[in-house]
Amino acid sequence: KKIGTAQLKEAIFRVLVGKEKKSHVMTEKDRWVTAVHEVGHALTVRFMSSTEKVDRISIIPAGGAGGYTAHRPDEDSAYLTRSQLLENIDINLGGRAAEERILGDISTGATSDLQNVSNLARAMVVKYGMSDRVGNIVFGSASDDEIFVGKEYGHTRTYSDETAALIDSEVKRIVDEEYAKVLNLISEKSELLEKIAKELLEKERLEGEEFESLINS
Repeated sequence: KKIGTAQLKEAIFRVLVGKEKKSHVMTEKDRWVTAVHEVGHALTVRFMSSTEKVDRISIIPAGGAGGYTAHRPDEDSAYLTRSQLLENIDINLGGRAAEERILGDISTGATSDLQNVSNLARAMVVKYGMSDRVGNIVFGSASDDEIFVGKEYGHTRTYSDETAALIDSEVKRIVDEEYAKVLNLISEKSELLEKIAKELLEKERLEGEEFESLINS
């Protein structure tokens, strides 16, 4: 009979993430890996992003994911700066870094995160001219999104093998440098991460306000 903020929020998450599959059974080990992974994302948002805020963390399977961390910007912006793109890379690397530092192992759960990271780093180099070594050069047409979405672009390549190697080197450098930063953050916040992950394991879902409360408690 009533539609309020809570109902609208659930509707938005169902569209963005997919319907929650509460009947899906996960082993305790998988639930713990998922909790650590998602809290890794959340802490990276909280401590490394200048624009994003954690909206929800969940280990309830939804869509094709075993869990998710939703975040949103404080305000809309027409542009993304180099520092913001690097922060987005950091956020995507947070789950993998948490697995490595907390669990001492890594899983296939970071596959889509790593694809996002690769696409973002390569776009910075070949599309946005954000690499000091490569310079203010765009490879491909400005309207061509193939490079950004990670499709094969060799058939339209107009630069040398040496330049291609330089691009690959720059992409790897960006990802490696950002991953080192994220690993350092996760190491510093390891106790906090485990505390929040245990709470998430118990409740299965934490709203942004609950997450912030756990950080400040």
